[in-house]
Amino acid sequence: MPTSVKEFFDTRVPEALKRNPGRAKDVAAVFLFRVSGPDGGTWTADLATTPPTCVPGETAPPQCTVEVADKDLAAMIDGGVQVAMQVFFSGKLKLSGDTALIMRLSKILQMGGPG
Repeated sequence: MPTSVKEFFDTRVPEALKRNPGRAKDVAAVFLFRVSGPDGGTWTADLATTPPTCVPGETAPPQCTVEVADKDLAAMIDGGVQVAMQVFFSGKLKLSGDTALIMRLSKILQMGGPG
């Protein structure tokens, strides 16, 4: 069953950050996710503060904004880095701000990913 984007951001990433807040140090940035579609929404992953957070809405100025459709983000979460790169290079993933942070995006996806 594909990952629910809402469950990923509302439950899985926040729980992973509570269990192991040190993982956020690998990212150390603020990401804003704008996800379109019926399973979408807006979330801020603030992995530069202590404690790190992942909450609904735009709660901190983002260093990098990620815009993507819910089905594409779910495929990235479930499929890992290779699928994420395919979505990015197909133009279905839009980035603004510090686009060099794209390399850290995979760490967020792994935090709440399957298993």
